[in-house]
Amino acid sequence: MPLPAELAARARDVLAGRVEPVPARDAATVVILRDGAGGPEVYLLRRKSTMAFAAGAYVFPGGSVDERDADQAVAWAGPSPAEWGAVFKASERLARALVCAAVRETFEESGVLLAGPGPGSVVADTTGDDWEADRLALIDRSLAFADFLAWRGLVLRSDLLKPWAHWITPEIERKRFDTRFFAAVLPDGQRTRDVGGEADQVVWQRPAEAVELARQGEIFLMPPTHRTLTELAACDSVGDVLAAPREIVRIMPRAVEIGGEMRLVMAP
Repeated sequence: MPLPAELAARARDVLAGRVEPVPARDAATVVILRDGAGGPEVYLLRRKSTMAFAAGAYVFPGGSVDERDADQAVAWAGPSPAEWGAVFKASERLARALVCAAVRETFEESGVLLAGPGPGSVVADTTGDDWEADRLALIDRSLAFADFLAWRGLVLRSDLLKPWAHWITPEIERKRFDTRFFAAVLPDGQRTRDVGGEADQVVWQRPAEAVELARQGEIFLMPPTHRTLTELAACDSVGDVLAAPREIVRIMPRAVEIGGEMRLVMAP
């Protein structure tokens, strides 16, 4: 992938040691899936053009870890933080925070809540005004996720998440994230919101169609989103996605100079 002139100049500075890379913030993102008439569909948000990171890109719901996401008071059902840590090669504390961030950010940006009254149940509907008030309070950080679950009598369902990938923003970028990707099925009865706080448009799209639209220049996909959609396009159903074996390998694209042109190369 060729780099635009401004980013290419920064890449040369970083590679030469004239500029220190920005630390990557831990983050989580979730591919929400549902079965459609022609196969699985994914929920995508188009980030507002005014956003400092990935403006105009179509992305999955997600965001940075909040330090409160590691709170051990979060009611939990499913694979433990230690098990998630083994999958993502992370500490138990970080793994807990990543899973909580995945569930919290999914609710904030789509209205989908992967939690229920007990370990075998899930909330059926989150579209009321009271749910919307809680969602907004989570977004502005006036409400902690652990407190939100506690007063509603809910437990986080980590078993509804499937680990998918691990991507780190290239060192040449001014804003960087260390992101674990998850996949999850839209729970029965729940509906996604029309738009999220950082989005100006949302869509349910077949993965192959999204990739083709990107090829035609109709939409913009960042490399991790493009790769994930390409992988999902090989699955004929949501069941196939959930059954797909995944080896979580950290990928951080890097800048290299080829024939005098700076390019971004995908590599573990």
